[in-house]
Amino acid sequence: MHRIRLFGAALGAVALTLATAASAETIKIGVSAGPHAQILERVKPIAAKQGLDIQIIEFTDYVIPNQALSQGDLQANSFQHEPYLDNQVKDRGYELVTVGKTVVFPMGIYSKKVKSLAELKDGAKIAVPNDPTNGGRALLLLQANGLIKLREGAGLKASPVDVKENPKKLQILELDAAQLPRSLDDVDAAAVNTNYAIEAGLDPSKDTIAKESAESPYTNIIAVRKADKDKPWVQTLVQSYHTPEVKQFVLEKFKGAVVPAW
Repeated sequence: MHRIRLFGAALGAVALTLATAASAETIKIGVSAGPHAQILERVKPIAAKQGLDIQIIEFTDYVIPNQALSQGDLQANSFQHEPYLDNQVKDRGYELVTVGKTVVFPMGIYSKKVKSLAELKDGAKIAVPNDPTNGGRALLLLQANGLIKLREGAGLKASPVDVKENPKKLQILELDAAQLPRSLDDVDAAAVNTNYAIEAGLDPSKDTIAKESAESPYTNIIAVRKADKDKPWVQTLVQSYHTPEVKQFVLEKFKGAVVPAW
């Protein structure tokens, strides 16, 4: 009788496990390679305990993840900051919305040729991202360090045509954000997003010659289609991300190069 009870309990446990697996909801989340993917790997087991199975899909650029989300190939993405999403929604008509904040990646200026911004010579080549929001972000960083002055009202989407003063006659080159680390052999300095810097083996805490303040308007976010924003899995995803375990992981893993925004 004792063995029968044990066997019955075991069957019950198996049945419960199978039922949980069967009821688990699976979603695909697009991320850029590097920290976003690493953080979501830490979120994944937390969400699994709440019945949400996360499949992580890595991308190597900033364009396709929103396109894939809009088309329904993904259920969410986690790779961009809010100004970038706002720009994509405006320019491409995507019906995508923010459902939660994630982290801040302070942008840095890197160089293999100089050890400080003061060493930049007249006519130096400075590479910046070629997308509107990250390009503007890089120009604001250059302005904050006294290298250029932008026209009044240029805002977060400033472009090279908005440069009003350029005392050193810097050559500002716009390149794909993912290519910027590789451009360091050919330019005097480059403004690189932290996720691409880390992926390329650069250390944002040691290798930058200038870095954005942590109080940045460029907080990264989780985005979903507007039609999905009130679905239960969205709340589960955000709650799983906004946990002490994930925050501790970010702080310990990236040592200030990536900052929790919740």
